[in-house]
Order: sequence, then structure tokens, then C-alpha cells
Amino acid sequence: MAEKLHPSIDKGLPKKSARFKGGTLVCQCVNNPVEVEIAGQVLHNHACGCTKCWKPAGALFSVVAVVPTDNVKVTANKSKLKVVDKKALIQRHACRACGVHMYGPVEREHPFQGLSFIHPERFQESGWAPPGFAAFVSSIIEAGVQPAKKKGIRNRLAKAGLAPYDCLSPGLMDYIAEWTAKKSGALPA
Repeated sequence: MAEKLHPSIDKGLPKKSARFKGGTLVCQCVNNPVEVEIAGQVLHNHACGCTKCWKPAGALFSVVAVVPTDNVKVTANKSKLKVVDKKALIQRHACRACGVHMYGPVEREHPFQGLSFIHPERFQESGWAPPGFAAFVSSIIEAGVQPAKKKGIRNRLAKAGLAPYDCLSPGLMDYIAEWTAKKSGALPA
């Protein structure tokens, strides 16, 4: 039996809708779930194999996107949230009860400062932009996947339309490099 990549990949990528203007992310709690309103469409959605992101039970990858932090508002049960790792770049706010990461702002100086990472499959609404690539694919080995399975997993990702990378997409890596070069003075600001 093939490993589960992620429900949003295994069942076929969701369809983006021009009518999607945002929605409500809800954790997995049956009673008093955390709710987070997101304004606008998600950006840079991707499958992520890192060991830090929240993943649905049995999935090898998370599906994670970014939105401007100004577009994030906790609307229910904020007291249930805790930051998973206060030293991490992404301040992942997770539900204390069910463990779902609801949003993760980047607050310190970084090319992604001002953005929050979210898991769009937690939207109650459909129409969010589907993943466009797979990042940190080799990291699934760190989570216990046998290295011999990696080639087949990469092939499945590619067949699903997600180019597999061991970092972020080339466009995002170029953006980070340009920001860093401007910050260091290697390029004019």
C-alpha cells in the first residue's frame, strides 16, 4: 500500500476559484474549536515534508500556504492557542487540545516577515489555491520514511503536478537570495 502524501493531494488537488475571498480555518476539536478568519486568497501554497509543520494523521506532507499577517484574525477560542516553538522563525500557533497548527506568523526580520503560514485544508470554504510544488521532500526521511521510497514518492508528487524540491520553489529561493543580497549590500537596495 502506498503511503499517504496528503488528503488534498491523494484525492486530487482542489480547484481554485476566482470567487474565493478568504474564509474560516477551524481546528479539529468537536467542542469549542479554534476559528481563524483569513481575508483573501492564499499564496505560495505547497506540500511540505519538513518535520515542523502540522500534518493530518498518516500524511507524509503538510499543505501550507502564506497570507499577509494583517489578513489573519482569531475569532473563536483564542485562549486554546499556544506557540509550539518560541525560538522558531515561524511562530506556529497550535490548538492545545487537538494540536492543529492554525497560523504561524513570521515576526522577526526575514524575507517572509509580515506573512503567516496556514494550512488551507482547514478552511470551511472551498476555492483556495491548490499546492503548486512540494518543498523539503528529503525531510520525510528525517520523519522515518525509508530512503528507498523517496524516488517513488517524488514521482507521485510530480505526477500530481507538484514539482518536488529539497528547498522552496526556485522563485521563492531567488526572492530570499535577492532580499539577503540587498540586506548585505551585495546588491543595491
